[in-house]
Amino acid sequence: QVQLVESGGELVQAGGSLRLSCAASGRTFSSYAMGWFRQGPGKEREFVAAISTSGSRTTYADSVKGRFIISRDNAKNTVYLQMNSLKPEDTAVYYCAANYGYFSRRNYDYDYWGQGTQVTVSS
Repeated sequence: QVQLVESGGELVQAGGSLRLSCAASGRTFSSYAMGWFRQGPGKEREFVAAISTSGSRTTYADSVKGRFIISRDNAKNTVYLQMNSLKPEDTAVYYCAANYGYFSRRNYDYDYWGQGTQVTVSS
């Protein structure tokens, strides 16, 4: 069982930066690939970024590539999402998710989800 708690979401102006954190419970965090997803108003949940268990592999949605960076600290049981050059269309609830073993861009591959943190980007 893994429990995930996101933090760091807030209101920010376009062009600004935020860093989201996701703290995981349990002693097997390093066995889980981690992903970030988001759900904007009236939209379906979409993939943002994912990172492998060791952190050596990452993948991003085209819409955030070059602006967002996913990273993890297995000693702290935490995964991060650094978001730069934010745009109003990045406004969404951001969720982190954990998948045992392999990393994936598909939300249905993930077994555990956090409660989400709201990011609002004003124009």
